Amino acid sequence: MRLLGVDPGLRFTGWGVVDIDGNRLRHVANGVVKSGTGELAQRLVRLHQGLVEVVSTYRPDSAAVEETFVNKDGQSTLKLGQARGIALLVPALAGIPVAEYAANSVKKSVVGYGHADKDQIGHMIGVLLPGALVESADAADALAVAICHAHHMTAQAIYEAAQ
Repeated sequence: MRLLGVDPGLRFTGWGVVDIDGNRLRHVANGVVKSGTGELAQRLVRLHQGLVEVVSTYRPDSAAVEETFVNKDGQSTLKLGQARGIALLVPALAGIPVAEYAANSVKKSVVGYGHADKDQIGHMIGVLLPGALVESADAADALAVAICHAHHMTAQAIYEAAQ
């Protein structure tokens, strides 16, 4: 099964694709969609186009998006929410089921600690996906979302098989 993880951001939206086979993970690709500068609507269009290209190129079976945290600046939170809406919309429009995970759940799933920093996440991505050349911290975060989703899907399958 192929999974897409997305770490939404207005300037940089990280994405990562992994394949799972039982309990084995394999890195497929990762990258960042950059919105550039200018009007918000055009930046959102660029995010949409970039994620559409990722979905059409890698054809994931399932997707996961990191949930937005609320920060002190309401305007920034709203803009991040709009970018996150694009991240949810693109796979959904392609008929791909989309899950959502809180940042702490993603970190705990990958590092074992819900308040891990970016360096710890990057290190564990290297351990869990050996040989993966990760483009940026945003792409590493997206791969972490995909790995978290893989762990949850595997646990769900085990639970359903036991029923």
